[in-house]
Amino acid sequence: MRDDEELIGSSPAIRELREEIAYAGRSDAKVLITGESGVGKEVLARLVHRHSNRARAPLVTINCAGLPESLLESELFGHVRGAFTGAYRDKAGLLELAHNGTIFMDEIGEMSLRMQAVLLRFLESGEIQRVGAERPQARVNVRVIAATNRNLVERIAAKEFREDLYYRVNVIHLTAPPLRERRDDIPALLEHFLQHFSRRHNLPTPRLDTEALEALVGYRWPGNVRELKNFVERLVLRARTGLITAADLPLEISPPPSAHPAVPKAATAAPAADRLYDWMVRGHESFWTVVYEPFMSRDMTRDDLRAIVSRGLEQTRGSYRILVQLFNMPESDYKRFLNFLRKHDCQMPFQRYRSLPPRPGSRTPEEEGDFAGRGARGRSEPV
Repeated sequence: MRDDEELIGSSPAIRELREEIAYAGRSDAKVLITGESGVGKEVLARLVHRHSNRARAPLVTINCAGLPESLLESELFGHVRGAFTGAYRDKAGLLELAHNGTIFMDEIGEMSLRMQAVLLRFLESGEIQRVGAERPQARVNVRVIAATNRNLVERIAAKEFREDLYYRVNVIHLTAPPLRERRDDIPALLEHFLQHFSRRHNLPTPRLDTEALEALVGYRWPGNVRELKNFVERLVLRARTGLITAADLPLEISPPPSAHPAVPKAATAAPAADRLYDWMVRGHESFWTVVYEPFMSRDMTRDDLRAIVSRGLEQTRGSYRILVQLFNMPESDYKRFLNFLRKHDCQMPFQRYRSLPPRPGSRTPEEEGDFAGRGARGRSEPV
């Protein structure tokens, strides 16, 4: 068993998940794994396969969101020579390679409706028809484990996911809890990954002092176990002594007491939003990484997003153009940023911020060269 394929922890959620995995392993029924990005859905799929009668057969994986529709169909079902430009020979697909084993289809919720229909036909018949072929070539015996971070019931209601496919893959349902809902497991995960990466990089295993551990347990971890794992690897590589203290932690996890300037109570963001805001403004990280990805993964709410935008507009006195710079986006992302806010009803009226006194140490829009306001272009913001 690989070190990164264990189910670490002893919380009630993890104990229940271990029981569900053992239950799933006793049959060949299809499995649907749901959960936020980074919770370890592929680890659960590998554990289900390892506990099943197919453990000695192949487990193949494919990310349905990472391939365009035409290439996804070819990867799953294979193709015949001449089926498309570049098809110089016959090629077997992953479903054929997984015969008598398991296929893990990650992000199944991102499939197009046409590919959903193609997959449904395979699940009903087990027949493989390669791209460009006139008839099915083979019938295979494959267990399907699917995963998604989407709410498939909502996508069915929006007619973006087939209801019949949902019931076909949702025979056994495993839900991977987000890390913030099993904080008791964080110390065990930290210790596991500290040892894992110390061995991998042939370095001494550092220790966490009490204050650092408390800060890490209290952090929200919007990227879940994946974020924690990558964070611990950085800690191991950057550790200068055998002890990691709170001072060694990045600002978004352990902000200093003076990190947040005084603001009116009504304009104060929620603690999680404060951390993300400081991560961008003081840590120089991009909005698209720090805020956009967790928001689209439903790891943060509209209220969090509005709080972040409101705090930024207070800093820039209503200038969205300066806000783009403040949040470390290129100027060319201005319209994309506004369209995103409009789409999710998070665009704040900029006029209310024009009359606010500037924050200590901040510059006015005019000093920043804000020509999108009442400056050289003669039009009001936003455009």
